[in-house]
Amino acid sequence: MNTTLELAELDRKIGRLFMCGMPGTRVDRETERLIREVHPSGVILFSRNVEDPVQLAGLCRRLQEIALAVHGTPLILAVDQEGGRVARLKSPFTEFPGNESIGRSENPESRAEIFARTTAVEMGLVGLNMDLAPVLDVGRGPLEEHLRGRTFGEEPQRVARLGRIVIRTLQAGGIMAAAKHFPGLGRAAEDPHVRLPEILLEEGELESVNLVPFRAAVEEGVAAVMTSHAVYPSLDAGTPATMSEAVLKGLLRDGLGYDGLIITDDLEMGAIASGWGVPEGAAAAFGAGADLLLVCEDQGVVREAQAAVRSRLLHGEIPMGRLHRSLGRVQRTLDRFLGSLPPVPPEKVASYFSGAA
Repeated sequence: MNTTLELAELDRKIGRLFMCGMPGTRVDRETERLIREVHPSGVILFSRNVEDPVQLAGLCRRLQEIALAVHGTPLILAVDQEGGRVARLKSPFTEFPGNESIGRSENPESRAEIFARTTAVEMGLVGLNMDLAPVLDVGRGPLEEHLRGRTFGEEPQRVARLGRIVIRTLQAGGIMAAAKHFPGLGRAAEDPHVRLPEILLEEGELESVNLVPFRAAVEEGVAAVMTSHAVYPSLDAGTPATMSEAVLKGLLRDGLGYDGLIITDDLEMGAIASGWGVPEGAAAAFGAGADLLLVCEDQGVVREAQAAVRSRLLHGEIPMGRLHRSLGRVQRTLDRFLGSLPPVPPEKVASYFSGAA
């Protein structure tokens, strides 16, 4: 492969491996260029992108218009909408207290279903189609600050049961779910947003605790599994799960039989960026088995990461078959969830949320 046309086609295929962030509440020039030139499979939105439901619906509609015009394929449009402290959609979207509150309630199954059903309806109304939830980490004693309030509890079967309900209900409502953070951050003593945690598991703990909710998620047909930026010495000494073939291929693919999307946590987090840098971290994660590489802020680094993946493919460090398998998973997921995207009239969005308010 050495012609300009062939390299351009390879770059377009590599671009499909990325989910990117954007800066504001409207599609700016650089974001439109990124969609037209890089061809990412997804865009992740944050509170910085949201003014109100009608504005958000217009933003999602415009992003899809650009993507469909460029390559005829809709975008995955994702948010972290866990409830509680991690919820990008605020009032007049329905606000929920989060997983810990659900897990401690008198009827957690009903609360989990109500959360997921309402969230699916409201996300679908504004054009979002993936919720980066539920958190399936099992609490193991006092939680590190970044996880407080975000777990269903310390009992693996309960976490699995509530996770199943959220996944099933979100996806029945047309919203892809993403179970996180594989293979479990319950014992993390440090915040991967800042530095790389090392998680020491007791003998048998992985199987009897950590994997119980993720196995349930796989059985439930979860659309995506998000990786954790943590090292598990008993699995792969020195390599974060996000970049570990032993974890992603050996444990998740071969061990749990999962063939859906594997998406990384944000590669700009300190756990990856400070040790490897985002481009090399992205290339290593892809080589290890990740299908979607998440870069939440810096669009320039997306292009650098695209170049790093290209270099590894062209030098034979990653076989081309890896690229084809990931693109196949992306396409199957799009076909499963985004086969049709009927536009929601703005007046319907405004009517629903004025009633909710």
